[in-house]
Amino acid sequence: MSIGGMLVDLSGVLYVGDKALPGAHEALLRLREMDRPFRFVTNTSRQCRAEVMGRLHRMGLGVEPHEILTAPLAGRRWIEARGLRPHLLIHPELLPDFVGMETSPSNAVFMGDAGETFAYGNLNAAFRVLQTGAPLIAVARNRYFQESDGLSLDLGAFVAALEFAARTEAVIVGKPSAEFYMAAVESMGLSPPEVLMVGDDLEADVLGALDAGLQAALVRTGKYRSSDEAGLKGARATVFDNISELLEKVMK
Repeated sequence: MSIGGMLVDLSGVLYVGDKALPGAHEALLRLREMDRPFRFVTNTSRQCRAEVMGRLHRMGLGVEPHEILTAPLAGRRWIEARGLRPHLLIHPELLPDFVGMETSPSNAVFMGDAGETFAYGNLNAAFRVLQTGAPLIAVARNRYFQESDGLSLDLGAFVAALEFAARTEAVIVGKPSAEFYMAAVESMGLSPPEVLMVGDDLEADVLGALDAGLQAALVRTGKYRSSDEAGLKGARATVFDNISELLEKVMK
């Protein structure tokens, strides 16, 4: 396996909830010691980018701003490039990433993982905007994610609800979007076949990366379930117990 650089998911690979996974600190040190570029890529949308960085620092996982690419900020760039004014159906803690955006009158809907904010009234308000023919833009369509007390429902179910009701199809701006992967790859000055994506999500991290022309590896941490390996169905992806094992065996 020839690797020129790496993309690494955050939640489920380096940490779960507010706790770093075993070996995460050592893995980060090893990433910094290797002579290959890397980026952290995340679909996390319950927190703004600054808070994601703050959470990492509180866990002793120091990262630099240029090392993190977040799906919500990729969504903001996508929306601004098209001159849209989004109705924001997002978690209150994500709002700092959208300060200064023109949102009224809304001619698009942007969705993140709004958590408890996914109340009927908020979903219905977004539905009414979509009824005007406005596009639906979403961070991701992940099914679930791992929290410290177990699996939790993720954004995908709510995206599907609005797609069904409004008879539309969402534009996905985070993983597994090929456009998102290309932005991350290009930020390192590499081409897709040179880059290895490491994640705990079979669909968004592994199959999405493979579809975008990258290499991919699945780790048995975070939301990983044993059935995921059967889901690879012969895909050219490797499986490791954790990122530490991956770095030990692959990045030599």
